[in-house]
Amino acid sequence: MSLRDFISKQYIDVIQWTEEENGILATRYPMQDLEIQNGARLTVRESQMAAFIDQGQFADVFGPGSYTLTTQNLPILTDLLNWDKKFESPFKSDVYFFSTRQQTAQKWGTATPITIRDKEFGAVRVRGYGIYAWHVFDPRVFHTKVSGTRDAYLVTDIEGQLRETIVSHMTDTFAGSSVPFVDMAANQAALAQRIGEGLKPVFADLGLMLDSFVVENLSLPDELQKTLDARIGMNIVGDMGRYAQFQAGSSLPIAAANEGGGGAAAGMGLGAGIAMGQQLMTAMKPDAGAVAVADAKFCISCGKSITRAAKFCPECGAS
Repeated sequence: MSLRDFISKQYIDVIQWTEEENGILATRYPMQDLEIQNGARLTVRESQMAAFIDQGQFADVFGPGSYTLTTQNLPILTDLLNWDKKFESPFKSDVYFFSTRQQTAQKWGTATPITIRDKEFGAVRVRGYGIYAWHVFDPRVFHTKVSGTRDAYLVTDIEGQLRETIVSHMTDTFAGSSVPFVDMAANQAALAQRIGEGLKPVFADLGLMLDSFVVENLSLPDELQKTLDARIGMNIVGDMGRYAQFQAGSSLPIAAANEGGGGAAAGMGLGAGIAMGQQLMTAMKPDAGAVAVADAKFCISCGKSITRAAKFCPECGAS
């Protein structure tokens, strides 16, 4: 190297990174032919980590703070380059910055319904969606398995893989659960916690930490939802006999409170209510009761049961 080349050679004495845009997970500091000056300053901001890599080997990692780069605080790189503690020359090494801030409001969802086996409904197709949050936790693992030597690695580069991983794990969670779909849908927070706990080791294997996982909605296709709604309606009605008794009983205070026709109208309304209740009770008895109802009628004034052929009520004399 000539004297002129030596004098004109540039050295890096400050290494830092400010995120130019959202969504950057890893970026390589622009080195080109520049060398890092021994004693240079390294600034790592909050929500960042920096790593030195020499000839493909992951060396020293720095968390948030300000550092003076010497052989004393670059121990792994010093060993890789066979430096002694008095080495003061510039050096070349790849420097990567990693964003460790939380990637919030990441959306997941089932592009198509997933088929699960439910102990109550048999095979059903379920749809779901929600949000989750995560961050880069282990730069060494993330660089080795995910980002590699690219100049920049973005959230959009990995979000598709994470979504597919979530859906796949959801399918496994449903398949291994004995809880009916109805109970799962009613306890989405507990379901989300269960899915999240199962996903954490998968994220950790990529150098990521899953911070939160939320199930916002679980639903069935429209045709299955209609069937479920009908079944819920039948469960609400329950015993048809008891339902009829309840309806008859509910009509009594309404009839008694009807004062539009004076005392006679009130009596007639009350009698009709009693008659309705008696008729429903008789209707729910065995067939013999049904025959008795067919041969009887009720006085509209007092509600007394009388034969269908009678012209006057033997109780109150009303015709």
